[in-house]
Amino acid sequence: MADMGAFREAVTDWAAGGPGGPAGELAVRLRVRTAVLLEGPSDLAAVETLAARHGRDLPAEGVCVMPMGGAMSVGRYAALLGPPGLGLRLTGLCDVGERGFYDRGLERARAPRQGFFVCVADLEDELIRALGVAQVEEIVQAEGDLQAWQTFVRQPAHQGRLPQQQMRRFLGTKKGRKIRYGSLLAEALDSERIPAPLDGLLAIL
Repeated sequence: MADMGAFREAVTDWAAGGPGGPAGELAVRLRVRTAVLLEGPSDLAAVETLAARHGRDLPAEGVCVMPMGGAMSVGRYAALLGPPGLGLRLTGLCDVGERGFYDRGLERARAPRQGFFVCVADLEDELIRALGVAQVEEIVQAEGDLQAWQTFVRQPAHQGRLPQQQMRRFLGTKKGRKIRYGSLLAEALDSERIPAPLDGLLAIL
């Protein structure tokens, strides 16, 4: 039986130049109504984890969380999934430095921008600030990465940075680490400390 993962793969193939028919058929079969456009898989991990913690079953609600492989792809995905394409409602997150790509891409796709929420630096930065570096270090230790973190902060290139900035850089230094910690940090959030962009996104889904 087809699931939301199959729809996500079909859209990714379509965005890469493949046929749009499979994505359109799956959208109807799965009753997809909303696409959440995210820059990458670590954002996907955080959003899906936090939604599940709040008792939300996004696929069952017709919501597809879609990592695009970078902010520069937003125009393409908005055109395929939004008003010019499948006509889905579009929402999402973006990094403050990539806001221009989103504004231009959504404008070209004639899609409203009200459903998009901006992270101060990126989603990892939002999660680290919400939890505090000390709690993130506890998670790093529990995951067996404490020695790697301590070695990282002793490197001259990272001296002088704020601990929050160091942690953000650390999470991106190894393939797969951002994805793993995207889920772990979202899992550790108290309901009172959900970053505003994530909180706003979940509220409108």
